[in-house]
Amino acid sequence: MRKGRAKKRILLPDPVYGDPLVTRFVNNLMHEGKKEKAFKIFYEAIDIVQRKSEKPNGLEVWKQALTNVMPHVEVRSRRVGGANFQIPVPIRPERKVSLAIKWLIQFSRKRNEKTMSQRLANEILAAAKEEGAAVKKRIDTHKMAEANKAFAHFKV
Repeated sequence: MRKGRAKKRILLPDPVYGDPLVTRFVNNLMHEGKKEKAFKIFYEAIDIVQRKSEKPNGLEVWKQALTNVMPHVEVRSRRVGGANFQIPVPIRPERKVSLAIKWLIQFSRKRNEKTMSQRLANEILAAAKEEGAAVKKRIDTHKMAEANKAFAHFKV
């Protein structure tokens, strides 16, 4: 890193909800620069969530789902005395959000519903109820960190 850290780009809030986090999510959802299509998929998914959930606000359900998917600790590899150890480390807040977004989208894509909007909506609903593949990924990450707690003193 000769030139130092890269500057954080400021994201514009999305046109419907006025939330920069939505824009960040849509940027991750986007394929091959098709941002308009990504926004359409996201808004349709939020509409589906709104219809299916008890809460009147679909965006709140989505935020709850993101919070439920966010991991708090992860393991990092560290070589000590010829052996590789998995060392549990706390995650920075920015990375928590990034991982939650990536996992929610990744496991939405693997679902079997017909359209991406339906897949995303169902994954959001599942995550909001502490179910689904994305939440399982968080739980597995936490279990791995818990299992390797003995090596925490090695510090990365």
